Amino acid sequence: MTTTARTVFLLAHTGRPAAVRSAELVVQGLLRSGLGVRVLGREAADLPLPSAVELVDASQDVLNGCELLVVLGGDGTLLRGAELARASGVPMLGVNLGRIGFLAEAERDDLDKVVERVVTRSYQVEERMTIDVQVRTNGQIVHQDWALNEASVEKAARERLLEVVTEVDGRPVSRFGCDGVVCATPTGSTAYAFSAGGPVVWPEVEALLMVPISAHALFAKPLITAPDSVLAVEVQPQTQHGVLWCDGRRTVELPAGARVEVRRGAVPVRLARLHHASFTDRLVAKFALPVAGWRGAPH
Repeated sequence: MTTTARTVFLLAHTGRPAAVRSAELVVQGLLRSGLGVRVLGREAADLPLPSAVELVDASQDVLNGCELLVVLGGDGTLLRGAELARASGVPMLGVNLGRIGFLAEAERDDLDKVVERVVTRSYQVEERMTIDVQVRTNGQIVHQDWALNEASVEKAARERLLEVVTEVDGRPVSRFGCDGVVCATPTGSTAYAFSAGGPVVWPEVEALLMVPISAHALFAKPLITAPDSVLAVEVQPQTQHGVLWCDGRRTVELPAGARVEVRRGAVPVRLARLHHASFTDRLVAKFALPVAGWRGAPH
């Protein structure tokens, strides 16, 4: 794998015309400034790329020698980029071409600014907490995974509830029938956990969330625990099997009696930031929250 003095990896949702056009503009801007650009060979046919772009096959070391991963797309593409970023330790800079895109740092109208900031290294890097996930059956670990947003234990059959017992730090909390349970990071609090009725947690807060989905119980409220807590969801033996989803991208079947354990991840995801705007401003902008009439603190 050849590298130049500075190389940026580009990942784009090639199925979207807006992403293809955006990728073309970003590539042209980076090459003009003397930076190398690398993309996956399997995506190259869908992108208008000059010959100077380096094409590589997908592998664990695909980001070796790159200083930044630039991702163009919606939440799904950004989570795909997060998988590469976590494995390599390379910071990810997301450009939102979807609807909300909380993981993104820029919008499609900011492409010139994105290129300028990358070229001049005018960005900061922050670490986002992840979760590590283990599935046990009969006491044995049968599957291990991770997530940036959430791990969700869900029913597999639409017409049947999933019977579970939730646990925090080795102690039972509650048993109920439900559509599922979401175990999330603060980053994931604005994703699936939010849709399930969980609270918004500022990303600087270190904590884990457990949010039941459509639970049939008097006490089935969202829980926020310490970051070093261990959350567990046990699928009861008499219920039908369930499924585990990690970031909505990777799934595994959970047989009746399976136990899913969630703890703080050993490896964070590094995000490149262009703006100093507060998370509050980001929240208001992403959800188009009404703030008319706000006067602020007196000076």
